[in-house]
Amino acid sequence: MTKELRGWLLLLLLAGIWGSSFILMKRGMHTNDGESIFTDAQVAALRMTIAGLVLLPYSILHFRKIKSLKQLVFLGIVGFFGNFFPAFLFTYAETGISSGFTGMLNSFTPIFTVIIGFAVFKVKLSTFQLVGVAIGTIGIYLLMDAGKTISLNGSWSHIFAVVIATLCYAISLNTIKHTLQNFSSVEITSLAFMLVLPPALLALFQFGTIDTIQNNPHAMEGLGYIAILAIVGTALAVILFNRIISVTSALFASSVTYFIPIVAVLIGYYFNEFISWTQVLAMGIILFGVFIINFKPQVKK
Repeated sequence: MTKELRGWLLLLLLAGIWGSSFILMKRGMHTNDGESIFTDAQVAALRMTIAGLVLLPYSILHFRKIKSLKQLVFLGIVGFFGNFFPAFLFTYAETGISSGFTGMLNSFTPIFTVIIGFAVFKVKLSTFQLVGVAIGTIGIYLLMDAGKTISLNGSWSHIFAVVIATLCYAISLNTIKHTLQNFSSVEITSLAFMLVLPPALLALFQFGTIDTIQNNPHAMEGLGYIAILAIVGTALAVILFNRIISVTSALFASSVTYFIPIVAVLIGYYFNEFISWTQVLAMGIILFGVFIINFKPQVKK
């Protein structure tokens, strides 16, 4: 299997996992009948704690790989900006907007990736990459515009939370690509989660999560969805994401967020949410943008 094909397969697998994570967040907060289970902060705290505990044996195993304070700082950036902060921002956003719409907004990540990569790490961008990002952005706008009338129920603060989360993702993946090349994807993920595990545990108790587990009759149901979200949608998915970054580029890895809205909307359709032909067209435009971003013309010798 070629390196390029492996990157695409990992990208599609990751899109499927992360595209379904938004509905798992919803199910952690509410039952199918709309009854409350966990709060948005409790879901985020549980997600980070469970993922951190699952990865803890690997964290202990790879801890000696850290050789300097600078590496520790970079791993902390990945842990907090790539996982901890977005976990709380996304669950807060879903208290006001739908899962599908949240997935659509998540596609801001490649835009911020380009900006940070160019401004901070001096990454040179090709004309194809810039055109691809522009096309993808048009598709995102059309997808958002087509779904906002049925998806947007909260305030602009919920939308802004997702935008900030995508900025955090862009900071994290640029950090991985340009400063942590000596670490494997498992090492980066496990060590980053080791650093966020203490504040995650603190948040777990601070937000009264234990009381909810003991007293809410639907707690075990919600906890099951959150466990899947933490183990598959967080621990495993982040390892895959870091692997994609290491074998391709930061921009290619960020293009997973172009596929996530498609998965999120299709899942919403499965749960009887409306989908229009405009949304289908927008999905096609997004896919075309991803193709252009990663297109490498043959150079004649």
